[in-house]
Parts: sequence; C-alpha cells; structure tokens
Amino acid sequence: MAVSVTLRTSTSLLLLLLLIFFLHSSFAEDERLQSFNSSSMPYRYIKNEHAVDNPEEIASMVDSSIRNSTERRNLGFFSCGTGNPIDDCWRCDPRWQLRRKHLANCGIGFGRNAVGGRDGRYYVVSDPGDDDPINPRPGTLRHAVIQDRPLWIVFKRDMVITLKQELIMNSFKTIDGRGANVHIAYGACITIQYITNVIIHGLHIHDCKPTGNAMVRSSPSHYGWRTMADGDGISIFGSSHIWIDHNSLSSCADGLIDAVMGSTAITISNNYFTHHNEVMLLGHSDSYVRDKQMQVTIAYNHFGEGLIQRMPRCRHGYFHVVNNDYTHWVMYAIGGSADPTINSQGNRYLAPANPFAKEVTKRVDTHNGVWKHWNWRSEGDLMLNGAYFTPSGAGAAASYARASSLGAKSSSLVGSITSNAGALACRRGYRC
Repeated sequence: MAVSVTLRTSTSLLLLLLLIFFLHSSFAEDERLQSFNSSSMPYRYIKNEHAVDNPEEIASMVDSSIRNSTERRNLGFFSCGTGNPIDDCWRCDPRWQLRRKHLANCGIGFGRNAVGGRDGRYYVVSDPGDDDPINPRPGTLRHAVIQDRPLWIVFKRDMVITLKQELIMNSFKTIDGRGANVHIAYGACITIQYITNVIIHGLHIHDCKPTGNAMVRSSPSHYGWRTMADGDGISIFGSSHIWIDHNSLSSCADGLIDAVMGSTAITISNNYFTHHNEVMLLGHSDSYVRDKQMQVTIAYNHFGEGLIQRMPRCRHGYFHVVNNDYTHWVMYAIGGSADPTINSQGNRYLAPANPFAKEVTKRVDTHNGVWKHWNWRSEGDLMLNGAYFTPSGAGAAASYARASSLGAKSSSLVGSITSNAGALACRRGYRC
C-alpha cells in the first residue's frame, strides 16, 4: 500500500511539473505572437526558446529532478538504497564488475582507510589448487596473495579452495569474491601477519583446520617454518588497516575472526556468522599491553544460528559495536577482560529462551569491584525476549571518543541494514 501511495504521489508530481512547463511555454508563445504582429518577420522563423527536439527529454528531466530530491532518496523509492552506507556506496551500480575498485572507497569505521589492492593491477585466480605452499603455481590464490605489489584479486569461476597450510598474505591486497561462489574450506585458512592494507570481501570461509609444522611462502623472496596454527577463519596478527566485509563464516576449529598482538584500525562489517562456539577474539592476553592501542569497528553483521559466545570477546582497546543483529547466543554476546572500552550502539539483541542466559554482556573472570570502572555502555540498543546489557563506568561521552567510529542508525533499521549480511550472490551486469 505504501508503495502504491508513493507511486501515485510521484505520478501526480510528474504531471504537475509537465503542466507547469506547457503553461509556461504557452505564455512565452503568446508573447512571441504579439511581437510578430508588430513586426514584419515571418512567423515560421520564430522559435520557442523552451522547445526541445526530443519531447522525451522533458519527462527525463522531470524524472531526474525527482530522483535527485534529497527527500525522495531518503524514502528510498527511486533508489536501491538500504540505509547501509557501505552497500549504498557501490551496490546500486549495475556495472560494479567494471568498477570493482570503487569498493575501496566505501569503507567505514576504524578500518575505513584500508585501500587493499586499489592502486595495483587485477589478478585473476583460475586454479583452486594449493599443492605446494613453498612454490605456489601462478593462477592460484596463494601465488596472488604473496606478491610484493598491490593486487586486486578476483576469481575466474566458482571454486572451493582447500589450503594445505595457512594462506600467508602480503600487504596491499584485496581478495574480491564478487561474481563467483568462492569457498575457502576444509583445510587451513587466512593469516594476516605483520602487514597492512588488506580487504577481504565476498568469501565463504568455513571448516578451517589446524595446520602447521611446515614451510610456507610469505613473499616472492621468503619462505619460513610455521608452527601449528589454531585453525582460525581469519587470523589478524600485528597488522593494521584491515577491512573484512560481506563474508560468510562458520564452523572453524578456533575463532572465526581473531585479532591479536597490537593489531588495530580494523573494520568487520556485513558478515554472517553461524554455527560456532568462540566467534571472535580481540586481544592477545590480559597481560599484553600493546593491545591498548587496538581500535575495532564491528558493524552491520548478523550473528546468527548456532553461535555460543564471543561476539566479540575483548581485552584491551576500544571497540565500537554498532547496528548488528544478534539473533542467537547460548552463553553471552559481548564479553571482555582487562578494561576494554565497549561502545554498543543501535544493535538488536534477541535473547535465547534460557532464563539464565538473557544477559548480553559477560566480564570474564573479573571481580565486580574491578569491572564496575570499565567503560561499557549501551545506547539505543533494542533488547528483545528479556535481553539486558549491564553497563559500567562513568558513562561520560568523552570516555567513548576513542571507541566511536561512525554514526549509529536507529536499532529499528537493523533488520534492513543487515538483511544481506554475508557473501553476496552477485551477477555480472546486474545490481549486486
């Protein structure tokens, strides 16, 4: 009904503007006729200055005026806009595949300056194999990510990549799965270690296994011994300017995403997390004080079925948890220790049926005489089915300056903002 009313309003506006145009043209024509009567110039040489060769141009101009109206854009009738600022930056473009690198300009939050491989060439992965982690074949994902120059990495076709050892990435890389159904699964997964400027977008990452005690190449000029990896989906270690967007993650041996050892300037957005115990760890240990610089934005994600805890679990640092949809947990949603600052804004928390698991928050192994001074706040969150957030700290806005990275939208919009979380089924030649 709302669409019908809006359509009728838009049609009426179009007819009104056309009527005004033709009335104006008629008055202008009367003035020219009067001028003609007092002169000897033949009428056939007098041309209405408002006339156009193509009448369709009139309707096009009126339609453009309506489309460019700020009010109409906000209503979303003439736009594919969802209110998700990342998606609205690029997904409306039916030729997105010809302008893939525009994605690098759409980042938000603490990781918004991650350019990935924007300034490099495209690299097309055509081979899903990973036979030799020391000497990877050209055309494989491992060969692409170890290069020492910026690259925007895309995929020739659908593929399942089962990695023998950790995928050790190099700086200034984008892995862009749009337009293909790409799974990294059933083996090792992704390690981002002591590098910068990485974008990971549009992948299915699941069933990651512990691997290691093997030689693995990390650049064209270096390979070295790797001890056992935990089996994280994405492990971020001592790295910065990282953006993880629109991935589907589930069922890994350890965490789905872990960020430790002084990592910072990270955005984790638009991902779909399912079927996992310890979802996300942010911080190496309570004693590792270098993590006090950590700033992470967690925005527009869907924490879905089969999740138990750590969405995220924070230690030192500053964490902006904004406009996420929490539809399942067993133990708790957000936990922490070692005095993290947690700024929860505009999220939707749906508590489980268990009457003893309604609390969103958990202070891990810490006496309340200690954690009552930590700065944890809930602002504009929607609490459903008995969910509740236990705040702490002084609550002064200044305390959250370093844990604020973007403007939160109303929690009532979370459903639409996160409705397309996870890897997207993009098709070339169509809006994604």
